[in-house]
Amino acid sequence: MSKYLLKRVLLLMFLLWAVSTMIFFLIHLVPGDPVISILGEGANPADISRIRRELNLDRPLWQQYLDYNRNLVRLDLGRSLFNNEAVIRNIFLVLPNTILLALAAMMLSLLISIPAGAWAAFRENTFWDSALTFLTSCGLAVPNFLLGPLLVILFSIQLGLLPVSGSESPAHIVLPALTLGLSMSAFLTRIVKTAVASELQSPYVLLARAKGLSEKRVFFGHVLRNAMIPIVTAVGLQFGALLTGAIVTETIFSWQGIGVLLITAIHRRDYPMVQGLIVFIAFIYLLVNFLVDLSYLVIQPRIRHAVKAR
Repeated sequence: MSKYLLKRVLLLMFLLWAVSTMIFFLIHLVPGDPVISILGEGANPADISRIRRELNLDRPLWQQYLDYNRNLVRLDLGRSLFNNEAVIRNIFLVLPNTILLALAAMMLSLLISIPAGAWAAFRENTFWDSALTFLTSCGLAVPNFLLGPLLVILFSIQLGLLPVSGSESPAHIVLPALTLGLSMSAFLTRIVKTAVASELQSPYVLLARAKGLSEKRVFFGHVLRNAMIPIVTAVGLQFGALLTGAIVTETIFSWQGIGVLLITAIHRRDYPMVQGLIVFIAFIYLLVNFLVDLSYLVIQPRIRHAVKAR
């Protein structure tokens, strides 16, 4: 078990280093000068040289890369070019909003997808199964940048029930959570339906039914646990995507999270902020996948025993 965990941790560290290295060089390939962005087009050459020295941008690229890696080991993502504050501090100021939005969207998605997917699996190849498949197809086809404005028109403009944008009160989270949650539920419903339908064809289910167990006991006592591996995998990937990829939704609703911070940094050409944010996003995504891998050991005893036997 300890050898398995060590391998997973080493793989996590290697992937993070590889992603951070790729980001460093891609950022330096982007056209434009951050110093000119700070001082303006008509800046004095002496001021440009001074700022470039202060930011260590006058050093060779390989030296900047070594400094970058040394800082990463110390969990230092650099300082913003605009407010000279630590990038990690700026991230942690808005991270709670992103986590809150992701949790709200995930809870909504699970409340819809697990019952709907299981219900469709028990009624496979019926009219209701086809109807649910049609609805999930519609949900997958509508992107967030279209669904968000449609919800605003309906609930904010037409009905006047919810605020259009912002993050000042609990009411502000409803529309962005609906936007993310409804889109995700369409995907997860299909995963749940496929996983449960596959398990329902297994011999142990036929045996349980032959013993006279009710469909409720068959589902909760046997099917659900065995169907959890693909469901947990999908939920983990989607939750990582929520934490790191809700940029469009946060921008539409002016929800002050990581997405808005990243868009603002890109517009300002705040390279340390963009670089630090992308590295942090990559770390969160890799960490969520790492935790999903560990959850398999809890969900399925067979996997736990197989790992111990190695």
